[in-house]
Amino acid sequence: MRGVLTEEQVYLRKTVRELLADRAARTTVPEQASGHDRELWSVMARQVGLHGLAVPERYGGAGCGPVELAVVFEEMGAVLLTAPFLASAGLAATALLACGDERACAEYLPGIVSGDRIGTLALTEDGGRWDEPGVRLAATGGDGWRLSGRKTYVLDGGAADFLVVAGRTSAGVSLFAVEATASGLTREPVEALDPTRSFATVTFDATPARLLGEEGAGWPALSRTLDLGAVYLASEQVGAAQRSLDMAVDHARTRVQFGRPIGSFQAIKHKCADLLVAVELARSAALFAAEAAAEGSSEAPVLASLAKAVCSEGFVRCATENIQIHGGIGFTWEHPAQLYFKRARADEVLLGTPGYHRRLLAARGADGLPVGRP
Repeated sequence: MRGVLTEEQVYLRKTVRELLADRAARTTVPEQASGHDRELWSVMARQVGLHGLAVPERYGGAGCGPVELAVVFEEMGAVLLTAPFLASAGLAATALLACGDERACAEYLPGIVSGDRIGTLALTEDGGRWDEPGVRLAATGGDGWRLSGRKTYVLDGGAADFLVVAGRTSAGVSLFAVEATASGLTREPVEALDPTRSFATVTFDATPARLLGEEGAGWPALSRTLDLGAVYLASEQVGAAQRSLDMAVDHARTRVQFGRPIGSFQAIKHKCADLLVAVELARSAALFAAEAAAEGSSEAPVLASLAKAVCSEGFVRCATENIQIHGGIGFTWEHPAQLYFKRARADEVLLGTPGYHRRLLAARGADGLPVGRP
């Protein structure tokens, strides 16, 4: 594992940064949080090709890998991009590829790549669990598959054109594809802490579904999807943590108290130095995990959990201290600092809390997987 980006990956980061900077120049972060920019979505998919970076070429993608997609997520996190990219290009596309169903991949992935269709993953239920026992939604066969039950906090569930749903059959956890227009499916928006993300509660009432892969073989595919999702989310958190630090440093340089910039005071210097260490630690963990996933390393699952735990805590710390360094203005609704704090707290729970991932990390290490150190 290199630990540094290649020349092509650096160019990709520069391209995405410039694209999103142009968007940010036209709207403030609070305005961006108000909705999904469909024009930008189309540019990202059709002109830049971001949606298909990690999708094989035979499905219309670029055939790259997790590192390239992680680079994109870091830049998106920096601007708190409000788009269903994590849900569609991250979770849904990964789940489809992981299930090994060639016909389903050929049907759904080209739409994700072009941006014409939005997918998402429906996993968590009322218990809020991200593990295999938490999947209780009933799937029955016979005259076609039918799903009955409820999924909660489905990321971008209201905007999705189709859902990859985890259900339980007599053979165990299985994956299903469900069209958003299917009978018996209802979606209700969820008011969440973070206004820059969209969630929905999805209810299934004998809803027709399509089995993905083999019955009862869904959890290994879900496990890989959640691991890669954790890496992508961790990369997003790195970008947002870096932007929080940048905002804090810029304010410390320009805010004058007692006749001098507050950044000249030792307490502020120490805060900023500690935040820099937290950001660099998070960046190393996220990149190491992405590289391990790209290489198919046996350490990849352990490093994914490590990255999610480290990056979640680093982002929360940076977002919190950014508000503290800004003082009174940092608490106002007009300042973007509060949006970064809300995203940090929401991301801390999304795809599993740091505590959950540390327990998962320990369990995976106990099962004989080596524990790597970024």
